[in-house]
Amino acid sequence: MGHTRRSFLKTVAGSSLAVAAAKRKPNIVVILADDLGYGDVSCFHPESKIQTPYIDRMAREGLRFVDAHTPCGVCSPTRYGLLTGRYPWRTELKTQVLWPWDRPLIEKDRLTLPKMLKGYGYRTACIGKWHLGWDWQTTDGSKVNAQVRIGDPQREIRNQFAKKVLINDRIPEGPTTRGFDYYFGVDLPNFPPYSFIENDRVTAPVTEAKPEGMFGWPGLMKPGWRLEGVLPELTRRAVRYVEDSTKRAEPFFLYFTLSAPHTPIAPDDEFVGKSKAGKYGDFVQQTDWTVGQVMEAIRKSGAAENTIVLFTSDNGPENLTYPVLQEFGHASQGPLRGAKRMLWEGGHRVPFVAWGPGRVPAGKVEKEIICLTDLMATVAGMMGHRLPNEAAEDSYDISAALFGKKIGAPIREATVHHSINNEYGIRRGDWVLLESPKNAHGAGEPAWWREKHGIAAHDQPAELFHLKEDLGEQKNLYAQYPERVKELRGLLEKYKREGRSVPVRKGPDSLGFSALCIEAYNKSLI
Repeated sequence: MGHTRRSFLKTVAGSSLAVAAAKRKPNIVVILADDLGYGDVSCFHPESKIQTPYIDRMAREGLRFVDAHTPCGVCSPTRYGLLTGRYPWRTELKTQVLWPWDRPLIEKDRLTLPKMLKGYGYRTACIGKWHLGWDWQTTDGSKVNAQVRIGDPQREIRNQFAKKVLINDRIPEGPTTRGFDYYFGVDLPNFPPYSFIENDRVTAPVTEAKPEGMFGWPGLMKPGWRLEGVLPELTRRAVRYVEDSTKRAEPFFLYFTLSAPHTPIAPDDEFVGKSKAGKYGDFVQQTDWTVGQVMEAIRKSGAAENTIVLFTSDNGPENLTYPVLQEFGHASQGPLRGAKRMLWEGGHRVPFVAWGPGRVPAGKVEKEIICLTDLMATVAGMMGHRLPNEAAEDSYDISAALFGKKIGAPIREATVHHSINNEYGIRRGDWVLLESPKNAHGAGEPAWWREKHGIAAHDQPAELFHLKEDLGEQKNLYAQYPERVKELRGLLEKYKREGRSVPVRKGPDSLGFSALCIEAYNKSLI
């Protein structure tokens, strides 16, 4: 059952801590890179052949989480989890990502991060890649998901359906019906329509067929569309939004979702040849520059001391990390095993930097295990908001760690990992169990990589690793620790069966966050 506006307003009004926590509501900026690996950022991986000075500066001035995870090894599911605080495998999208013309993945009545913040007077904006579905109008009123399930590529069916889509008409459902006051961006750079979308319409008539030589799915584009122009325009828009918003009285929430370094690898001319990792490295450096432009806008605005910025990525690096490693000696996943789509750490452990002068401790490295689903409960804690039980079912409030007030016990009981092929893993402490009879975890690894590391195929139905001793996940302990396997499997099944991993929130004083967390936040305002 969805969270109604009436119950939402009741919980806001009924929270005595809400008043104290909201005396100085901070601006909140979430910057989500696309396919940026743990090893791509130099402050996370000193051996990186790519320099990321702007993100590195954020880390020096803020907090670097070194054990942060996405709820899935691919894009659309992670975005769902970040905005709802719910594991995406609980939705109908069990495999793959959303494809052209798929309907919205976020349910209409589900409480989202921007919806919650609107209730506290925030202006909310999403700028960048959406990839969470739209409700496109068609010539006959039909919908593609009447023919093919959400997340099933079925290219021929979707290409035929595209002929009926009224691309230049209003789009009834999208970001602005899921909690955002404003939207500007693209569905994603390699999907039609090849045009920017502002709020609920394309910004220019989409009339030409995309050239076959241009990277991406077949479809229509606006005349003069350039893939290299996408990230610069998103950057300009985000900077403009920050500049405009900091002049206003009300606080703002910006969800800035980059299109890079996801394919197509399309660095602007001024970045070509600037890295030591080929064109991919150049694109990562442009991504870093983009982050820097937004940070500089915040600093120049004079709003830095009342702004919290969270930077991370939606999953691990694309499989092209392996040829980049072969040619340039740059490992996008750093010391981790695996890449995008996979259950191994390289598929979902991502760089995560928190920045907030006077609030977030500077220069600290945090080892607490966190997941991007945790943003929902963390922001709720900052607002003093009591989350209902039918929302943010997999979101833990990590604000104690974020604001430097470490809790003795781990914040998360456990964290569930998920691959593109609906394979599951579960992490508790230093132990991680990966359930995958295919031993592929989504996409697998090139044979040369396995040979180099001496990793042979095995006949075990799963893999068990102790990450403190084996971060590279090369020694499978499944057969040696049957009780550990049983424990982790039981917990995973419990989370699936109960529909939540966060304990049920009870009573009017159960606000979904600890008193220590809100105390840490309030002290950071002094």
